[in-house]
Amino acid sequence: MDRSILKAFGNRIKAIRLEQGISQEQLGQLAELDRTYISGIERGLRNVSLINIERLSAALHVEPAELLKFSEADYV
Repeated sequence: MDRSILKAFGNRIKAIRLEQGISQEQLGQLAELDRTYISGIERGLRNVSLINIERLSAALHVEPAELLKFSEADYV
């Protein structure tokens, strides 16, 4: 299975998180998700459900669509 889209999504989450100056631990608390789950997302190891995308977008104060803004170039 090609996990490149998961890595691109994880990189997007990480970029937004870092822009906001919050840790994985803080994001996990805000989204009510475990820090290790956040780490797995950012490393492209987790296939995130829509419910968790909504939790992440609420925690990061962005629309869910904002989390999916990456291009095919990001799939590497």
